[in-house]
Amino acid sequence: MRRQLRLRIFFKQKVVRPKEVSMSQITKIFGELTFSRAVMREKLSHNTYERLISTIHTGNPLDESIAEPVAHAMKEWAIAEGATHFTHWFQPQRGGTAEKHDAFITYSETGDIIERFSAKQLIQSEPDASSFPSGGMRSTFEARGYTAWDPTSPAFLLETGNAKTLVIPCVFLSWTGAVLDLKTPFLRSMRALNDAGIRLQRLLGNRLAKKIVVNCGPEQEYFVVSKKLYDTRQDLRICGRTLFGAAPAKGQQMEDHYFGAIHPKMIKFMVELDHELYRRGIPAKTRHNEVSPNQFEIAPLYEEANLAIDHNLQAMDVMRQVAMRHDLYITMHEKPFARVNGSGKHVNWSIGDNTGTNYLEPSASPLKNISFLLTLGALMLGVDKFGGLLRACVADAGNDHRLGASEAPPAIMSIYLGEYLTRLIDEIERMGKPTEQVMANINMGVRNLPRISKDYSDRNRTSPIAFTGNKFEFRAVGSSQNPSESVTLLNQLCTYGFFTIEKRLAAHKDKDIRESALLVLKDVFKETRRVRFEGNGYSEEWHKQAEKLGLPNAKNTPAALNAFLEPEAIELMEKTHVLNEREVCAKVEIKLENYVKTKEIEYKTAVNIAKTEILPAVVRQISAVASAAAAAKAAGATSKVLTAEVKKFDAMYSDIKSRFEALEAVLNKADDKENLHKKAVYLADAGEKALSMLRESVDQAEQLLAHEFWPMAKYQELLTVL
Repeated sequence: MRRQLRLRIFFKQKVVRPKEVSMSQITKIFGELTFSRAVMREKLSHNTYERLISTIHTGNPLDESIAEPVAHAMKEWAIAEGATHFTHWFQPQRGGTAEKHDAFITYSETGDIIERFSAKQLIQSEPDASSFPSGGMRSTFEARGYTAWDPTSPAFLLETGNAKTLVIPCVFLSWTGAVLDLKTPFLRSMRALNDAGIRLQRLLGNRLAKKIVVNCGPEQEYFVVSKKLYDTRQDLRICGRTLFGAAPAKGQQMEDHYFGAIHPKMIKFMVELDHELYRRGIPAKTRHNEVSPNQFEIAPLYEEANLAIDHNLQAMDVMRQVAMRHDLYITMHEKPFARVNGSGKHVNWSIGDNTGTNYLEPSASPLKNISFLLTLGALMLGVDKFGGLLRACVADAGNDHRLGASEAPPAIMSIYLGEYLTRLIDEIERMGKPTEQVMANINMGVRNLPRISKDYSDRNRTSPIAFTGNKFEFRAVGSSQNPSESVTLLNQLCTYGFFTIEKRLAAHKDKDIRESALLVLKDVFKETRRVRFEGNGYSEEWHKQAEKLGLPNAKNTPAALNAFLEPEAIELMEKTHVLNEREVCAKVEIKLENYVKTKEIEYKTAVNIAKTEILPAVVRQISAVASAAAAAKAAGATSKVLTAEVKKFDAMYSDIKSRFEALEAVLNKADDKENLHKKAVYLADAGEKALSMLRESVDQAEQLLAHEFWPMAKYQELLTVL
């Protein structure tokens, strides 16, 4: 009895309660867990601070002579804030983030323990890379990999309960220098975009632009489930999505959840979430209900892309932690529930320079408006040439369930510009010689754009790439995905477009730059007309039209990933110095491996649930009905209905059993496939069909079995109860 009492006391002490938070002093707490510029200014000498800020602004290599004072200042600040460890934090290609924590201790010359954090420890670390996917670029026994500090993204404190760790954002490379992460390609794409963008600005006469700046704002969608209900679902716990589930009577058909009143429990969660994000310097701006019940969105203020990506990855982790304190579970799977909307991450992307100019913002300046049109043309050239790559960069097992379903965009990569801007581009296509009057008319058209476009454009929610006034919104990114891949590719497509336009402008070097630019744009807009689409992206007509136009429309991940291996795609990667051919092939292999492993886990989980949870439930139903039939017969009232019911449930048992055995057979046969790609293709076809058949039988059973026998929470509960 005493032991039981002690256990009850122990578990009671372990219960984590939601924090009581106040949002009345946002500016006071904002960034308190980051090694911010204010902290740098306080902790570093003026000379060291200026040189570090110069590295951050220009992207030039770090002056290693300042690494020691920076490391010392970081350590002193972190320890003063309660940190005991540090970690190099990076973004492996498997997805998510990775970290290894080391204490701030070492031996002194006399053998005593002292606190130390050296320049070498700041700049570089050597985690064991053997268990990270490399796509065959190294053998398992070649375990060495290096993380290297990215000074353009601020260090921060990771806080878990009373424990704090200094986190240093890093890139991750093999010992031969091969890419093993997602941050390195992004940083390389920024350098390529900078070179091409600045060259084009010089042709336009812009001498003030020194550095190209990409701003980004990922809008994060997510589902929330009661932790108590989540614990009943083996599929949610293991796969992050439901593999079974009959349609609820009330789903999203009433359209009453979108922008509806936020549930009080969710408000408490959101208040604490905002508080924790602000402490980390993450500028959370908007929160609201999404379309599906128990689906929500959080959106930030836009930031420079590198920081925005790091902040999104941090935010996803913080969201999960805060949810646990409120007895909630967050799933960022792209399609956790069938028959309702999935979750995406709308990535807002804009490009400008160090002067604060946004190249996608129309202006009163004729030359700036030429720059605006050239930037539009550059992205159109990239999407027209490499639309298949855009589909490939968002391809994974989760997003395959989402693209083209409900409000998610289709897998066909097209651009939506809005009625007004489309008319302007059509006018440029039809123009003759670009006289002063023609150029003035076009400039006035662009100048009018802010007043008209921001009110009347972007009504098409079916477009994967939409111009929304002064930025593009790439809507095909999955909720769980690292936005780095999509931003990297958008950068590369724009780089390709800038480079192509620059070459074409050279053919008109004797003309006025505005006249030359309009002549080039006239051809560009004609060539890329096929990727501009203003209609319904879900319609069968668009799919047929896209096929005639030669636009890629990969139906699943194995098909989409082929785009990376096209010679032109590899040439793009190598010319922009983002990835070499070997790294591209490794990237594809890693993605295929992730896809196959995800499918295998889902299919094995489905079989296990059917075997150990669903069939026993059917047996209990058969037993109950058979007992009722026997009781009726014993009372002299033989029931043909009850006898028929017993036979029906017996047939249901046989049907479910045969279908999970068919899924098991698919898994066994997949092991015989000679390579990873063929295995992925087979699972995408035969595996999905077998799972769909099993799900059909299980979902039918859910609707017929007594509620007391059903072993897991149903959709109606999962989508309404918090």
